[in-house]
Amino acid sequence: APIEGMVVKEGSCNYVAPQGMSSVVKYYLKQSGADVFYEQHVTCISLRDGKWEVSRKMGPPEQFDVVVLTMPVPQILQLQGDIVNIINESQKQQLESASYSSRYALGLFYEAGTQIDVPWAAQYITDNPCIRFISIDNKKRNIETPEIGPSVVVHTTVMFGSEHLDSDPAEVQQLILNHLERIVPSLPKPASIKCQKWRYSQVTKAVPNCLGQMILHTQPLLICGGDGFTFSNFSGCIDSAMSLAEAVKSHL
Repeated sequence: APIEGMVVKEGSCNYVAPQGMSSVVKYYLKQSGADVFYEQHVTCISLRDGKWEVSRKMGPPEQFDVVVLTMPVPQILQLQGDIVNIINESQKQQLESASYSSRYALGLFYEAGTQIDVPWAAQYITDNPCIRFISIDNKKRNIETPEIGPSVVVHTTVMFGSEHLDSDPAEVQQLILNHLERIVPSLPKPASIKCQKWRYSQVTKAVPNCLGQMILHTQPLLICGGDGFTFSNFSGCIDSAMSLAEAVKSHL
């Protein structure tokens, strides 16, 4: 699909998941045979009888033999319980040095049969203070069908994201829409809009001196990883996952 303004590294090849990136994750979860529980907000991790007791916002605490944390690094440091004292001073300094950019994403959803008349599937914008990226998502994913309405995804610049991090979401949405109208005046009126704040969007500085993961406690095992320990793209996530898997495997 034609992508305008993309910086292409020589010899690199980029892929798109037609059903979205989550479909790749869901595929591997299905292959693993694991039971997955979503919407569990972990608040506290403590040692209890040689196991990890994990508390969450809703529901009783549960005990585990191994805990792997892959949330954004600042959220690891926000956890309560014994984990606060288990993370030693040098690890804490390493974790605190990780940094992330923030941005907003806007989704515009249209009725089936709506025509979006632009020559590209996605476009990187370099001269707008608000918008960095626009994608006609069904076109980018190569799933244009008359039964499903098209959708447009907009990502803001990092600067706009940091300046409006704590602004009223409705105001932010309108600001983005105003800029979008100037860039693509031919866009029709959407049936619905979703504005998403991404407080931890991309890793701007990874945790230093660790190869994709960090062991916080060995017996029982408490380990953390994710793109915050490598670099911020899909390959960075995979590199950390492989490193985590090796470390967990050698503890079993």
